[in-house]
Amino acid sequence: MTETGGDQQPRRIRLGMVGGGPGSFIGPVHRLAARIDDRFEFVAGAFSSDPEKSRQAGVDCHIDPARAYPTWQAMVEGERQRADRIDAVAIVTPNNLHYAPAKAFLEAGFHVICDKPLTMTAAEAADLVETVHRTGLVFGVTHTYAGYPMVRQARAMVAAGELGAIRVIHVEYAQSWLTETIEKTGLKQAVWRTDPAQSGGGGCLGDIGTHAYHLANYVTGLTAESLAAELSIFGEGRRLDDNVHILLRYAGGARGMLWASQVAPGEVNGVRLRVFGEKGGLSWHQEQPNELIFTRHGEPPRHITRGGPGAGDAAVYVPRVPAGHPEGYLEAFAQLYTDAAEQILAHAEGRAPSAQSRLLPTVEQGAAGMRFIEAALESNRRNAAWISDL
Repeated sequence: MTETGGDQQPRRIRLGMVGGGPGSFIGPVHRLAARIDDRFEFVAGAFSSDPEKSRQAGVDCHIDPARAYPTWQAMVEGERQRADRIDAVAIVTPNNLHYAPAKAFLEAGFHVICDKPLTMTAAEAADLVETVHRTGLVFGVTHTYAGYPMVRQARAMVAAGELGAIRVIHVEYAQSWLTETIEKTGLKQAVWRTDPAQSGGGGCLGDIGTHAYHLANYVTGLTAESLAAELSIFGEGRRLDDNVHILLRYAGGARGMLWASQVAPGEVNGVRLRVFGEKGGLSWHQEQPNELIFTRHGEPPRHITRGGPGAGDAAVYVPRVPAGHPEGYLEAFAQLYTDAAEQILAHAEGRAPSAQSRLLPTVEQGAAGMRFIEAALESNRRNAAWISDL
């Protein structure tokens, strides 16, 4: 897998993609992120359920026409037979097309990088966990916010005990783009996200609520034991939730609150996390991602910046630009790809991956997100009853 000599760098990992064709938002993000740290070479794809659109996407992405496949099934078979086969596949489809391709590529011996939510059901997610364990392959879930340096800084500070025992967790993810029922205009991104057949049982819950839930667990290292949820639909005629309020009870006695909304005028991508312990608190806002606010009890707030005083190794894993030059969404996405690259190379070389690369969100974390979705749906059906099957 690796071809090195002297100071020569390992060859780039060959990457394929399922989805991400015309009209896709997230496909181009993945392709850009994979290239930022120059760890991947993009060589193949099944970009659309329409073979002609898939072919054209291949042309646009400058790949060999023979490797712009009409279906993901054809891609599995075609790549399996090539001497220069892909090493890994990124799955960037609507939610209903995560599970089957992910399982098929794993069974064929390919590593997988998959968007969230992981699958349509918790049972499918559990099967993917078993498949990953059985095959021993790398599986990363693109919970983007886990790639931000200051999120990793926050995680390290919590783990080091700088906040003391965690008491309160508040996380929110607020957007405004579904304030009007724009799915009725035919906008692709709105249509599939509000369609139960493509999105699953949760709308806002699955689309951004899972990001908020993962972020809270990722930073604190805590596991939610139960929740009580109220899901709302404000868009007239909309079939899936567009606003979510959830109370969370964590192991060890911590309490949490999660709000996710796509009908909040004035909000663009308002991801915010606040964590409070017996000794201090942390605050992070995705729209000012290079700053983390840490306050010890009884002391003034301390602003920790990426690359600045007080930022540890977790916040400077891959230096891309000097301190003071902001990094954001694409760089965070790139961090996840760099983590995946290190794990894939380690797998090929028969060694343990670096500790930093193991911060990549795992298939188990993806499965936890699916259990979260199903528990929230059940709680809402039971008038915000507490559900403990997480």
